[in-house]
Amino acid sequence: MALSGMRGLSVFISDIRNCQNKEQERLRVDKELGNVRTRFKNEKGLSPYEKKKYVWKMLYIYMLGYDVDFGHMEAVSLISAPKYPEKQVGYIVTSCLLNENHDFLRLAINTVRNDIIGRNETFQCLALTLVGNIGGREFAESLAPDVQKLLISSSCRPLVRKKAALCLLRLYRKNPDVVNVDGWADRMAQLLDERDLGVLTSSMSLLVALVSNNHEAYWTCLPKCVKILERLARNQDIPQEYTYYGIPSPWLQVKTMRALQYFPTIEDPNTRRALFEVLQRILMGTDVVKNVNKNNASHAVLFEALALVMHLDAEKEMMSQCVALLGKFIAVREPNIRYLGLENMTRMLMVTDVQDIIKRHQAQIITSLKDPDISIRRRALDLLYGMCDVSNAKDIVEELLQYLSTAEFAMREELSLKAAILAEKFAPDLSWYVDVILQLIDKAGDFVSDDIWFRVVQFVTNNEDLQPYAAAKAKEYLDKPAIHETMVKVSAYILGEYSHLLARRPGCSPKEIFSIIHEKLPTVSTSTIAILLSTYAKILMHTQPADPELQNQIWAIFNKYESCIDAEIQQRAVEYFALSRKGAALMDILAEMPKFPERQSALIKKAEDVEVDTAEQSAIKLRAQQQTSNALVVTDQRPANGAPPSVGPLTLVKVPSMSSNVEHTSADQGLTQPNGSLTKVEPQSQSPDLLGDLLGPLAIEGPPAASVQSEQNTISGVEGAPSAADLAAIVPVGEQTNSVQPIGNINERFYALCLKDSGVLYEDPNIQIGIKAEWRMHHGRLVLFLGNKNTSPLVSVQAIILPPAHLKMELSLVPETIPPRAQVQCPLEVMNIQPSRDVAVLDFSYKFGTNMVNVKLRLPAVLNKFLQPITVSAEEFFPQWRSLSGPPLKLQEVVRGVRPLPLVEMANLFNSFRLTVCPGLDPNPNNLVASTTFYSESTRAMLCLMRIETDPADRTQLRMTVASGDPTLTFELKEFIKEQLVSIPTTSREPAAPVPVTAPVTAPVTPPTALTDPGAMLAGLL
Repeated sequence: MALSGMRGLSVFISDIRNCQNKEQERLRVDKELGNVRTRFKNEKGLSPYEKKKYVWKMLYIYMLGYDVDFGHMEAVSLISAPKYPEKQVGYIVTSCLLNENHDFLRLAINTVRNDIIGRNETFQCLALTLVGNIGGREFAESLAPDVQKLLISSSCRPLVRKKAALCLLRLYRKNPDVVNVDGWADRMAQLLDERDLGVLTSSMSLLVALVSNNHEAYWTCLPKCVKILERLARNQDIPQEYTYYGIPSPWLQVKTMRALQYFPTIEDPNTRRALFEVLQRILMGTDVVKNVNKNNASHAVLFEALALVMHLDAEKEMMSQCVALLGKFIAVREPNIRYLGLENMTRMLMVTDVQDIIKRHQAQIITSLKDPDISIRRRALDLLYGMCDVSNAKDIVEELLQYLSTAEFAMREELSLKAAILAEKFAPDLSWYVDVILQLIDKAGDFVSDDIWFRVVQFVTNNEDLQPYAAAKAKEYLDKPAIHETMVKVSAYILGEYSHLLARRPGCSPKEIFSIIHEKLPTVSTSTIAILLSTYAKILMHTQPADPELQNQIWAIFNKYESCIDAEIQQRAVEYFALSRKGAALMDILAEMPKFPERQSALIKKAEDVEVDTAEQSAIKLRAQQQTSNALVVTDQRPANGAPPSVGPLTLVKVPSMSSNVEHTSADQGLTQPNGSLTKVEPQSQSPDLLGDLLGPLAIEGPPAASVQSEQNTISGVEGAPSAADLAAIVPVGEQTNSVQPIGNINERFYALCLKDSGVLYEDPNIQIGIKAEWRMHHGRLVLFLGNKNTSPLVSVQAIILPPAHLKMELSLVPETIPPRAQVQCPLEVMNIQPSRDVAVLDFSYKFGTNMVNVKLRLPAVLNKFLQPITVSAEEFFPQWRSLSGPPLKLQEVVRGVRPLPLVEMANLFNSFRLTVCPGLDPNPNNLVASTTFYSESTRAMLCLMRIETDPADRTQLRMTVASGDPTLTFELKEFIKEQLVSIPTTSREPAAPVPVTAPVTAPVTPPTALTDPGAMLAGLL
């Protein structure tokens, strides 16, 4: 902006720059705003020059971040000024200060139209820039025909026509139903004959938008696009200003090839031959050079050419040439080029007859798996996974297992899942499969989902020849001094069922098998103890007639756990003890599990349903509709009538537990056996969820969501019509004939995500928003998965985070358009500053067709996410509890209106909120004691202690005592727990653990202590 002559503006800017602090700056800005407001009130005495100066000051203040809520009328009035300086100010300030729905814009429409249809080219450019920047519906309705006339006018200069093309593109993208492009095919074809490359580039951008919505109408443009590519490839009549590092207009080349990808095929042999010659020239002429800018331009053209080659299903020779070129790229030192080479080679896998050529580069791809850059390692992993088949599976899986030991935590879950899938799909024999899975568990037990070891159990149960081998391998791993708890589970289960097959081998007598399993008992969690009890019962069954010494040892264990606080363990101990005294009849009661029905693995099913591509999606919309897509594009397999497809009884789905450390079984697999239940349950069908696609095992830039469950598992019952509260969260914007309603209950989805770290936050007929989160101390990283469920793009997408005062939140850029069947990932960084129950809100909006949808969603960055479970012993607990004496550090409250919960479910609920229940600290079996560590920037690590006293005669009330070293934390944590106990709907709870079907024998419990009895505080110590 020209400031010459505007001394007042120059002085004001200098004053602002000389301010010593923010308060001085605010005072100076307020003073200036008051002065401007006073001058505008006496507008009759203002000259155009003075008005221009004050409007410039308003814009500068607005750019500093201050609200400017007046003067809009003065800015709009400058648009009609006869002189360029004032008109320029009016256009610039209006486009910056006013949005498309502002009422003042209506006053300027006629003036803007007069400038567009006038003869002054400078004014035309100003008007077109304003219309393009604002792009409102009223502008589109009133001005689009005039902009179209300018674009095809032969009397206008190229500068004006360029701006007209870009302005029309903006109006069409924002309001495709308003801008009339019927019959524009011939006009677009004429525009493609344009010799000026600036106009041609702008027109090509417009063509890409037009053919993406309806390619059928623009077939006449296809040969013209090929001729443009020929002209550029041969450098014919290309001005120097459009040559970038020796490359003729790379932007136009990329746009042209992208437009060609929206046409399904090219029938004319001459056009096809000419296009292949151009593509051949691009492939042959691209290499890696030292100049970064030249590399960027040439590779942008090359990779778009590769996408076009795949789209056209070129001859095998050209495909081989493409793979060879990519093979060169993955071997260079420049990491960006290696990344692009791996990514595009992964996309090449979708082309038939190319996989064998890609296998030639297997060694180099495996080398990339060890690259310092994690993004390159992820692309190499995706590529290895995609190129694996029977011939190379053994080598690839062994490499993955070897890499697993050194891989960072962020990749281990994805690595283990993919290795398990490959081992199952391409196993040369089942013993190799068992070896691979056991190695997986041994090297990465924390990252191996229960689905994987359930599947091993199924294979071993169904193959008699495999049972002795699996039992021997299980004993081998149990002999190690330190193994992961998942290994204890699978080994104990297999040995419980099949250890009798090893009886003749040295060191494998029932007593010795029992001994090595029992050694692990003190180190495992309560869920694994339940499996071990089942194993002991099976060992007793296989040693009939009984070995008295072994029998007494096992009976002593059953007796010990008959009074366990955990109801599942207590019931198993009581029942197994009663059953084991039946002697020989035990053989029939605890008979070996029958074979499972042959069924497809849930892991393989996920791999077949979800295919991942990391390439740009906007250029391949048509491919996504016509064939199995492979990028962020998701193929929805639901029937056309909208009914969820039934997943057959062959699917393996893990039923979620209320506690992260309590294992449950798969209802549809009948896999109650790994948890030690005595009876095989009937299969149940599970309703799949699109989130299983969006967050599936192959989702890019994040570990697979192996634990992501169907919403039908998390929320009991079938999702019905949304509640009134849910409908209130959907805010229709503008005029729309049909309101878009959410699928499922928004509140229940939010509460479910408070308990777990991945799942669906929101879903409607057009979009699904999923979340996957990782929490570490007072930091959190969430990834929002925005999935377009339709075959048309979602436009005008906006996502704004409204954080509470206690959270720092930063959301990465959200794209304005989500392509059809595509998934966009948006990382969100969270930092907790201080304890608070306030919740962040995601203000999300998008447009689909004529519907503009706006929804405000609570984000599950809640208080319990910043808790870290910790188990404290009595020696640690009591001194801390005594030191925190009385308010405000220790608060006590009698809570009424509590939803009645059995004590074990309440304990599981606390565990799911990262409050570790410490058994044995309270002598009253009706009470719970829990501990955790809270992290925030202000408190750092803060130990929190809690005691819950329940009344068995009235489960609707309890007394709660919470203590910590920070008064605010104590109060907030107390109120948070109270809210969970009172207000969370039961539909958000996950199912409790299944119990054996035999009649329970319960141990006697101590009479409850009244809530009002102060002497109940842990026998005086609490």
